[in-house]
Amino acid sequence: MNNVVRTELRPVAAQKAKPGRAMRRTLLLSIAALGTLLGLVTLSVAVGEMPLPAGSALQALIGLGDPGDVLVVQQFRAPRTVAAVVAGAGLAVAGGLLQRLFRNPLASPDVMGVTGGASFGAVAVLATGASQAAIPLAALGGGLLAAVLLGVFGWRSGVNPTRLVLVGLAVQAGLTAAVNFMVVRFPAELAGSALQWTTGSVYGRTWTEVWGAGAAVLLAMAFAFLLHRRLAVLDLGDDSAGSLGLNTDAARLQVLVVAIALASLAAALAGPVAFVALAVPHMVRFLAGPPTVGTLALTGLAGAVLLLTSDLTVQHLLPISGLPVGVVTATLGAPWLLVLMIRQSSSVHRSVR
Repeated sequence: MNNVVRTELRPVAAQKAKPGRAMRRTLLLSIAALGTLLGLVTLSVAVGEMPLPAGSALQALIGLGDPGDVLVVQQFRAPRTVAAVVAGAGLAVAGGLLQRLFRNPLASPDVMGVTGGASFGAVAVLATGASQAAIPLAALGGGLLAAVLLGVFGWRSGVNPTRLVLVGLAVQAGLTAAVNFMVVRFPAELAGSALQWTTGSVYGRTWTEVWGAGAAVLLAMAFAFLLHRRLAVLDLGDDSAGSLGLNTDAARLQVLVVAIALASLAAALAGPVAFVALAVPHMVRFLAGPPTVGTLALTGLAGAVLLLTSDLTVQHLLPISGLPVGVVTATLGAPWLLVLMIRQSSSVHRSVR
């Protein structure tokens, strides 16, 4: 089955692509994604109830220009924009790491329970009335709790990718139910703040939250890039990796911890946003080919573009105001997950025959 899944993760066209051509394609796609992201950031800080020219908005972003513009951009629009960018990048990279680690196209933080655990930790902090500065640490603890539950119930009979995904769905559902129970039991003044964690939102983000969780996400992403060589060796299989001197169990644990940290801290910024971690790595593999350091960077850029685009959509394009960004990503993610499950099921049946 692992061979089937590995084929599923690497399109045939991408496997046959020459390394030099794939590298150039990845570079061009990264430049395009970076340019798109910069344009979206400019749009995000310029549009709103008080629209600003792009030049004035960028000046206000660095503290220049009219004091009123500076206040609006720096204190209200910029933190939300940065939160969407950092959370989108973190979720996408976490999804890419998990899919590659488990060699399963369905492996992602929102499917395997990690973001549900992060939400559980964050909402528990809100329930106790503790400082919101503790939310990133609580979200990380919740993500680790989900990972422990996944390990206890998913690894009883060896590492079976399909079993892990099914157990992850159960863990996600259970933790989501626990979050909903806490929200119902909250005092009215806390329920609104907690409810956003059930769907995902970057509304009302402050610089305190962005600097805390955002810096931690960037640090975890740096570790993800450092672990790329070990992932490349793991791709060769346990026997080959062991013959090259790699401790495969330790390497898998390191990658898993980094992926969980990324997803949990991103959820601390944006809540359990669906679809981003699941779909973006697939899009990047389809467009850029087999995984490399370059495609990992492209995955982060694409995740940031997707989440910021979704946030701009709920702010300015939908007729209903106040919707969380998770509504848009979940609407896109549900059919995508269904297609992936059907494709994987068909691949398994063909291999059995």
